[in-house]
Order: sequence, then C-alpha cells, then structure tokens
Amino acid sequence: MALTWKHAWSARKSRKIQQVQDPEYFSASENTGIFTLEYPHQKIPVPVNGRYQLHNEMDDCIVCDKCVKVCPVDCIEIDPIKATGLVGTTSDGSPIRLYAAKFDIDMSKCCFCGLCTTVCPTECLTMTSEYDFSVFDVKEHTFGFANLTQEQADEKRQLYEQFVAEKEAMKASASVSAEVLENIEGEEKPVVKPAFKPSFKPKMPTTKIEESLPSEIDNQLTEPEKPAAKPAFKPSFKPKIPPKTQDDHE
Repeated sequence: MALTWKHAWSARKSRKIQQVQDPEYFSASENTGIFTLEYPHQKIPVPVNGRYQLHNEMDDCIVCDKCVKVCPVDCIEIDPIKATGLVGTTSDGSPIRLYAAKFDIDMSKCCFCGLCTTVCPTECLTMTSEYDFSVFDVKEHTFGFANLTQEQADEKRQLYEQFVAEKEAMKASASVSAEVLENIEGEEKPVVKPAFKPSFKPKMPTTKIEESLPSEIDNQLTEPEKPAAKPAFKPSFKPKIPPKTQDDHE
C-alpha cells in the first residue's frame, strides 16, 4: 500500500509530452509524475522503416504475381485477367498488360516480413505507418485493392475469350486457304527435270597376260621391294690354349 500511495502521490503532476526518440524518455524523474497519451488524439510517432499495414497502389501495379509467390504465409491473393492490348503505363513507364479482378491482402495472416515490398518491381506495394487496425470480425482484416468491379471483370474476361476465339478462327481460315492454293498450284505444276547425275567412265577390261599372272607376281608388282635385313652381330672368341707342363719342356 505504501508503494501504491507513493506512485499515486507522484502522479499529481503530469510531465511534459516527450517523443520516443528522446534519449531522456525512459529516464524521467519520478517526481515529475506519469501521464497517458490521449489516444487517438495523441499518437506516438512510429519509425520510418516500421513494418505495419500493407498498402498497394493499383495505378502502379503490373499484376506480376511476384508478391504472391514470395509470401511465406500466402496472405496475398490475385486473380489476373489478360488484356487484348496495352492497358496503360505506371508512373515509372512500365507497361501494364493485365487486369486485376482480385487483389486481396489478409492482414490477419501477414507476418510483417516485408518480402513482398522487396520483390515488387514497381514499388507499388508498401508498408504504411498504420498499426491500429484491430477489428471485431477477423474477416475485416482482408483488404481489397482491385480497381475493377465484378461486372467489369466479367466483361474483360469475355472480351479476351472472344479475342482468342477470333484469332483461332483466322488461323484456321488461313490454313484452309493455303491448302486450297496448294491444290490449285499442284494441277498446273511444270515437269520437273531430273536431278543431275554424273556419269562414270566404264572400267577397262584386263588383258590376258594380266589375268595369267600368278598371285605372287601381282604382290610383287603392287608391293615395293623391302631391303634384306642384316644378320645380328655375333662376336667370335679365340680357342683357349692349354698351359705347358714340365714334360713338354724336356
């Protein structure tokens, strides 16, 4: 109770408003008292590089689907629609060739890793300084950024399907006309000359003398004469003379 009365007595005086970045924010004297911010009229400023609520600027979005692929918790969902031509350009000049029938971000699943903002090529996906988005129903945490209504999305999808069907029909008609043209040209084709084939001279018949030559003579005529190999050198030794005895001297 003594400690409680001590803090209650010190709280009679409210200290001046300080920012979190102030180095003396947590080292204020107890005699100055305590205070509570009048939220939401007074808010503590958040850091510039803080990771809070996601926001997508759809005018700069090219619907590249990179944020969906890199998200580790699958909190981003996109339904792209192909266009028949160029839809527009972003603020940095990048061409937009897709419509986004659906671009939803479920902040109840978001882990605030910031990977989606890193891979975004046009930097249209950013994290704002809004940190107070608490709701009673979790479904309200899904934020939609698509700039097309359901009717407009269906119309764009039907236009693209019609464009693809017309393109396939044009290809089919072009192939049929090409086949008909080939058939017409095939009836009036000129006679094609045969390809040139070189003629070889006939082989001269062999004479009777050549036919009567034995195979050895043929080999001698065809193969060059090889020099005779010299015999290997063998050293000669002198005969050994027996030593003379005494009887021989007498």
